[in-house]
Amino acid sequence: MSDTSKTVKSDSAEAATAGAGAAEGQTTVAPADDPTAAPVTVVDPRLLVREEGFKGYLTEFKRKVKGGELGSLPVVIGLIVIWTIFQLQNDRFLSADNLSNISYFLSATGMLAIGLVFVLLLGEIDLSVGSVSGLASTLFAVFVVNQGVNAWLSLVLAVITGIAIGALHGWFFARIGVPAFVVTLAGFLGWNGLMLWLLGDSGTINIPSETGPVHLFGQSSFFMDQAIIGAYLLAGLAVVLTLVGNFNEQRRRKAAGVPFRPTSEILLRVGALGLASFVAAAVLNDSAGVSNALVIFLAALVIVDFVLRRTTYGRQVFAVGGGIEAARRAGINVPMIRISVFAISGGFAAVGGMFFAGQTASATLSAGGGNTLMLAIAAAVIGGTSLFGGRGSVWSALLGMLVIQSIQTGLDLLNMNTSIQYMITGAVLLGAVVIDSVSRRSQKAAGRA
Repeated sequence: MSDTSKTVKSDSAEAATAGAGAAEGQTTVAPADDPTAAPVTVVDPRLLVREEGFKGYLTEFKRKVKGGELGSLPVVIGLIVIWTIFQLQNDRFLSADNLSNISYFLSATGMLAIGLVFVLLLGEIDLSVGSVSGLASTLFAVFVVNQGVNAWLSLVLAVITGIAIGALHGWFFARIGVPAFVVTLAGFLGWNGLMLWLLGDSGTINIPSETGPVHLFGQSSFFMDQAIIGAYLLAGLAVVLTLVGNFNEQRRRKAAGVPFRPTSEILLRVGALGLASFVAAAVLNDSAGVSNALVIFLAALVIVDFVLRRTTYGRQVFAVGGGIEAARRAGINVPMIRISVFAISGGFAAVGGMFFAGQTASATLSAGGGNTLMLAIAAAVIGGTSLFGGRGSVWSALLGMLVIQSIQTGLDLLNMNTSIQYMITGAVLLGAVVIDSVSRRSQKAAGRA
């Protein structure tokens, strides 16, 4: 056999070996200081972590904490502390009835927080969501009560109005160059004025509680009379969907030759979720069951989380939030992303307004007013979405609202003044922003920002 043939076969063998290594998470690279030297195999550190078992995961956890990658850890610890303190002060705090109230009343403001997460991911702010939610509930009441329009059509028209308002704000911001703070502040004032004008001198439009959307968003239980069955069905559905999603991801990553979660880890994660889901279902069943509002809120979280993490659009949102110029050079239509994000925020604000209408069976002057805007922003930030853009998750809306609603409900049980609620919520919000700032600084120091 000729030397040339031997060389070709040898090169082919090395290439096959390198390909096999890559399929197991290994990469073959040449040393930077000497390109002519023999290639060095670099193993993905995530594989080493899993090979070391529990010790490896503990080491990886310590590395992330030192590098400022805290995730949801601070808010989870904070929630545990809050629940512990209030339970020690009043043993009714962790009762089924009180937890059911928390789960129900967090959904309205939580819908506003979901929309705000999109805006915050760009490093911007939307100050109009409170007014847009109030206007949406008012438009719904005017259509149904004053004009006799079909209730479900009125709901669609109200949500479309919210989307259009958000798109208008985004257009002024993306195309005209007006700062988002100024545009949405003008919207906060203008749309609130329109709401007051529509409500007229009475300041209130009562909506029949049996009206379809109002009844849906009211404090009624999932599956109505069979709330117990509904709660466990939801818990089981969550477990099944999570299990299927994880195994599907594992299959795709195996096929692509990149690191994947082992089956044991998937089963452990799904088992923990299943335990938490069925315990929550059992607790809520001891009271009024799972409310429709909570079901819709959780469904919105799942859908939006999929959009942000699994679609091209979601990756483009994160890219624009991480660096506008880099996103533009990558071919992303930055103005379109900005306009769409504000449209999404307006749409969720309108849906949140319908939740408020369902809670009171009316449209009032206070709809979307008071501290609604501040609580929605605080929920997203407290839950872990960065004010600096480029980092966050829609699940922060749930975690943040759990913290805020727990504080409000706990202080109500203790008969504390509203002023105390504001001060404590403000302190928690400041703490969340401080943690975010320190986290970003640690990531920069670790070279991970």
